[in-house]
Amino acid sequence: MYEKDGEKYFVVDEHIHFWDASPENTTNKYGEGFIKCFYDYHANLSPDEYTWSFEKYRKYSEEDIMHDLFEVGHVDKAILQSTYLTDFYDNGFNTLERNAKLVEKYPEKFLVNGSFDPRNEAKGLEMLERDHERYGFKGVKLYTAEWKGESRGWHLDDEWSVRHLEKCEELGIKNIHVHKGPTIWPLNRDSFDVADVDRTATMFPDLNFVVEHVGLPRLEDFCWIGTQEPNVYGGLAVAMPFIHAKPRYFAQIIGELLYWIGEDRLCFASDYALWQPKWLVEKFVDFQYPEDAEFDDYAEITPDIKRKILGLNAAKLYELEVPDELQLVTTGQDTGFDVTEKPAIER
Repeated sequence: MYEKDGEKYFVVDEHIHFWDASPENTTNKYGEGFIKCFYDYHANLSPDEYTWSFEKYRKYSEEDIMHDLFEVGHVDKAILQSTYLTDFYDNGFNTLERNAKLVEKYPEKFLVNGSFDPRNEAKGLEMLERDHERYGFKGVKLYTAEWKGESRGWHLDDEWSVRHLEKCEELGIKNIHVHKGPTIWPLNRDSFDVADVDRTATMFPDLNFVVEHVGLPRLEDFCWIGTQEPNVYGGLAVAMPFIHAKPRYFAQIIGELLYWIGEDRLCFASDYALWQPKWLVEKFVDFQYPEDAEFDDYAEITPDIKRKILGLNAAKLYELEVPDELQLVTTGQDTGFDVTEKPAIER
């Protein structure tokens, strides 16, 4: 929970990792290059006082994650997003099994999401069902540019992906988190294109598609898709740190998202350990648009809008209990607001 100027905020960090990119777990030059690319994002977009050494960044501790998220980071609940990358890391990068150990130890703090790779075909369906039976997750994290043998990626609307999404529907896994953002070396940029979200969201209106990284650098494409698909959400990981490194760019991103997608379908995420939530939460609560003509057509970002983005939207998706004092003033006992059934802009 974060409090500033008499306003209280329930914080859900909907996209975090507990990765192992240590030299001992790194398979090849691609795994080495992947974590170095991650570190470049971390070092170039973080304030100096929140920048780690590369050695710590490769494999941080349980103590680190508990301190940075919950002791000082203002986070009430965090969602671990599982990513395997087994072509790059011997035991996987950020696996469901590794993440689930944190959930078992701190169930009041963490949720964990599973994953699937449609290229595993029928065996993948069996694995998804088995993992869900064991861990009971409410969402999956999908990494459409992940390498697998000779394959350099896949699409959400591929035949076997559709079968896996049908299995998600059957199992009650409603939240589909898809990395659709900047590429990471050596992955292929085009495999993160947002176009396949459009068709798939239409095919599965009862699933929620959380587009992680809001499609950057394809923000405009994502906005046009999100405004016509009411079950598409924006995860703000990667967008958030520009609030420090390029604040005018962040103002443009958040202004466009609020205009097209709306305040009820945007979710805060730090992408820990790429960045730490403490400074992101604090800077976002303080954020206002620059006072010049370029931003005159953006509506004010009120504390209630910030409350929704920082935690209440994700809490609604995951049916999390929110203390009464951290609800919106008008919400009563519920998380409060109705998630809109229509686009943010009127047709």
